[in-house]
Amino acid sequence: MFKKILVPTDGSSQAALAASTAAQLAKSQGAQVIGVYVIDPFPYIGIGDASAVGLQAYLTEAKAAAGQALDAVGKVCDAEGVTFAGDTIERNVVYEGILETAAAEGCDLVVMGSHGRQGIKALILGSVAQKVLTHAKLPVLIVKS
Repeated sequence: MFKKILVPTDGSSQAALAASTAAQLAKSQGAQVIGVYVIDPFPYIGIGDASAVGLQAYLTEAKAAAGQALDAVGKVCDAEGVTFAGDTIERNVVYEGILETAAAEGCDLVVMGSHGRQGIKALILGSVAQKVLTHAKLPVLIVKS
């Protein structure tokens, strides 16, 4: 039924739970897991050398966090005997990056975690999971912790 499962990760415990669920599902379906970490662009571009240094430091730290998060998903997949490939991308809007990756990779399912915010917190902070659900043209499985 599913051949490629996309697992967006931010390195959180919710993403880890989603990765575990995706790996188990992939194993049962003979599917592959594709991981993606979306980096927000550098928030400010100033003038002069300080800007270049700040940008480089930001990207270095963001790529390190992405690598750790994707490695964690890869280990979960490896433990289940599932093929894994991960990628880090940079997008202004995280949910759009997730959906672009799903389309580019030919994924037929997105499995992602949700922080499960409710009420005013959900309204103010928004939800990447909610936006993916709203805009996706493929099935989305939300794993709540």
